[in-house]
Amino acid sequence: MSNPFQKMTKRDLLLWIVSVSLIVASNIISGDVDLLTLTATCIGVTSLVFAAMGNVWSPVLMTVFSVLYAIISYRFRYWGEMITYAFMALPMSVWSIITWAKNSGADNNSTVKIRKITLKIVLILTFFTVLVTSGFYYILKALDTPNLFFSTASIATSFIAAALTMLRSSYYALCYASNDLVLIVLWVLASAQNPVYIPVVVNFVIFFVNDMYGFICWKKREAVQS
Repeated sequence: MSNPFQKMTKRDLLLWIVSVSLIVASNIISGDVDLLTLTATCIGVTSLVFAAMGNVWSPVLMTVFSVLYAIISYRFRYWGEMITYAFMALPMSVWSIITWAKNSGADNNSTVKIRKITLKIVLILTFFTVLVTSGFYYILKALDTPNLFFSTASIATSFIAAALTMLRSSYYALCYASNDLVLIVLWVLASAQNPVYIPVVVNFVIFFVNDMYGFICWKKREAVQS
């Protein structure tokens, strides 16, 4: 796998620089820089820019982000986020590394081939989403998870997004954007109790912008590949 930074367009590079700069600035302005949160979010937003490019380095970085974000969630007792990223997003990211690497573009530029999602896959994905979300709901309830409704909603959106990433669907980004909105609410509620988490809210706003950018890029590339 070649250096993904060399394959960035000027727009990709600008988005990455602005995103990382805003993340660093929000952490500094908060007056209480958390190195783990800062490191995780910088890795996460870099993964999203690579994802928009369709580059196979994206799931590699997302694997690292999943580990770090699970630790951050554990510290606030957001069991849903911790369980989701440690036991669902992490293994699915590893699986995505394999599927993306096996399905890189014919031009040998590490760009993943986009896959059309059939009705059969949609029905199967819906079934497992309901199954997984229902199971996690009772686990989170038993653990007395804060903000149970939004934590459960995060599981559903995360599962769909991770599955579509693995399946190489352009709609992965739209589902991650939906998950970002849920996470913004979750961390706003957390920030109301502890202002140290305000940068996390800013981070997920930036993630939302990057995911929407990724969706646009994938739809354009899908039209070209078709």
